[in-house]
Amino acid sequence: MQAAVIHRYGQASPTLETVSRPALRPTDVLVKIKAASINPVDLKIMAGELKLLLSYQMPLIIGSDFSGEIVAVGAQVTQFQVGDAVYGRPRKNRMGTFAEYLAIDPDDIALKPQNLTFAEAAAIPLVGLTSYQALHDLLHVQPGQRVLIQAGAGGIGTIAIQLAKHLGAQVATTTSSRNFELVRTLGADRIIDYHQEDFATVLADYDAVFDTLGGQSLESAFSVVKPGGQIISISGRPNARFAKAYGLPHWKQTLFRLATRRLSRLERQRDVRYQFLFMSPSGQELTQLTRLIEAGELQPVLDRTFTFQELAQALTYSRNGHAQGKIVVQIA
Repeated sequence: MQAAVIHRYGQASPTLETVSRPALRPTDVLVKIKAASINPVDLKIMAGELKLLLSYQMPLIIGSDFSGEIVAVGAQVTQFQVGDAVYGRPRKNRMGTFAEYLAIDPDDIALKPQNLTFAEAAAIPLVGLTSYQALHDLLHVQPGQRVLIQAGAGGIGTIAIQLAKHLGAQVATTTSSRNFELVRTLGADRIIDYHQEDFATVLADYDAVFDTLGGQSLESAFSVVKPGGQIISISGRPNARFAKAYGLPHWKQTLFRLATRRLSRLERQRDVRYQFLFMSPSGQELTQLTRLIEAGELQPVLDRTFTFQELAQALTYSRNGHAQGKIVVQIA
């Protein structure tokens, strides 16, 4: 089969190579991949930026989520059958969705929403699960609460805004003026042009911030959240609490504690809880998202679709950081 492979961290682009089709374990399903989407984590893994959290052997097939059709099931699999259209996000040690086939644990997939194409479905798993786990599982967003979602026109933001509105929140978001109409149609109540305004000076007393940017934007978020509020980040530095919960060794817990001393100080000063989120695959939660999609509560936003042979161009386009929604690669 054809797959996108890197042989070292820092490799600018993967190479399309012929590799063996993955072996099917008794507890696996084998999926013929129709489409896969590009996510920032793919670029970070390629660059070696996540080596403290994720350790991979080379060569490595990249890619973090997909849609496709089951072509074989293991002897112990009962919940899926050959011919099922599915989508999912494989667990960290089984990534590799930029390939023609993928062997995956059935707990990590769900039936594809019937009202989405394979390309549209491929845009959902990673950003959908990340948003759901941030807003529903960790922040426990309630009706009437005020939530700031950074970078509302991005892959995460376009889904997170819709999900926060479904949960009943009032949503503020940051974006450029060219994306105002998009985020407004998704449900954003307060839109901030980050070229013209500093969100930290115009927003206050928010219940929560979903940070997708890290850096100074994350630190500024502490001035927006009211005492007792929460900040969830997928781009900031992991803190010691996360490192312990993630099962990292003590020396890494200490390293992350030292690296996030400023954030810990801001937590104490502002009486705000900061959490780093590293999304977990979940077919069960994907099924919840499927219900929302089929009910018309959520819809994917696709910026551009590339062919498998254009993967290098798609990754370059993603690095530019100005996509509206998701970038999808057609595999089959």
